[in-house]
Amino acid sequence: MLEPLPVTIIGGYLGAGKTTLVNHLLRTANGRKLAVLVNEFGALPIDEDLIEAQGDDLISIAGGCICCSFGSDLSAALMDLSDLSVRPDQVVIECSGVAIPSAIAASVSLLDGFKPDGTVVMVDAETIQDAAMDEYIGDTITRQLADADLTLINKADLVDDAHVERLKTWLTTLAPKARSLVAAHGKAPIDMVLGLDVNPRECQQMGHADGLFESIALPCHHPVNGQALAKKLTQDAMHIARAKGFFIDETGALKALHIVGRRFEITDAPANAPLGIVCIGLKGQFDGDLIRKTANEAL
Repeated sequence: MLEPLPVTIIGGYLGAGKTTLVNHLLRTANGRKLAVLVNEFGALPIDEDLIEAQGDDLISIAGGCICCSFGSDLSAALMDLSDLSVRPDQVVIECSGVAIPSAIAASVSLLDGFKPDGTVVMVDAETIQDAAMDEYIGDTITRQLADADLTLINKADLVDDAHVERLKTWLTTLAPKARSLVAAHGKAPIDMVLGLDVNPRECQQMGHADGLFESIALPCHHPVNGQALAKKLTQDAMHIARAKGFFIDETGALKALHIVGRRFEITDAPANAPLGIVCIGLKGQFDGDLIRKTANEAL
C-alpha cells in the first residue's frame, strides 16, 4: 500500500506573495516531484522558463512537477492526481487570497490517500497589521493566521529589523501554534515550507539556504517514548520549525514523527525506514547542543 501523499496548504491574503513562493518552490524542487493545485491558472502565473508544456487544465513543469487548477472541486482534482502516470512526491495547494486554510485542510483529511502536511500562511510585512484591523478584511486575515503552522513574513526587505521583531511578537498572539520565518521575494528554503526530504542517516549538522537555517540529526538507536520526545522538541526554546524522522517505540513498533511549527504527528512508518530524526530551524535561534541535550532526556 502506498503512503498517503503529503499536502501542504499555502494561504495568505491577496498580495502576500503566494505566487512568488510557489514559483520559488518549483524552481528549487531539486528532483522532488511537486503537484501544485490552484483555483485557476490566472491566479498563479507560472514563470515561463519553468513550463515544458501546457494543456487546458495541466501545466507540465521542468523537473517532473505539474500545476493544475481545481476550480470549485478540490476533491476531484486531488483524486485525479491518483490517475497520473507519475506519482508526485508532494502536493501543494495555493489558496485564494480570501480562503480559510482550515476548511481546505478539513477537505484533504477526508480523502483516502492524502494527508495534511502543514499550513503555511504568507504575511506581507509592510501591510499585515493595518489589514488585520480593517473592518472589512480583518476577520479573514485573523482567521487565516489562526490556522497557520508556519507564518512566512514576506517582503521583509521593505521594512527594518525592528519592525520585523515587533511583527514576530504580534504574530505569537494571532498565530499561537505557528513558528515565524522571515523571507524576501518569497525565497524560503523548500525544506522549511514543505515536509523534510532528507535521510537521517546522511544528515549531519549543516546549513541551509545561504546559512539562514541549520539542521541536525538525532540518532534513535533505542526504543523511544514518542509522545515525550515530541513534546520536548516542540517547546518554544527549541526553535524547531520542522522535523521529521523515524524511531522504534516502547512496544517495538516502527513509527514516524513529523513536526511542523508547534504541532506534531506520530504515525506508523514504512518498513525499513532509516532510524533518526532530522530537525531544522533558523540559525541564531536554533541551538543543536540544547536540542540534543533535551532530546536525550526522552531518548
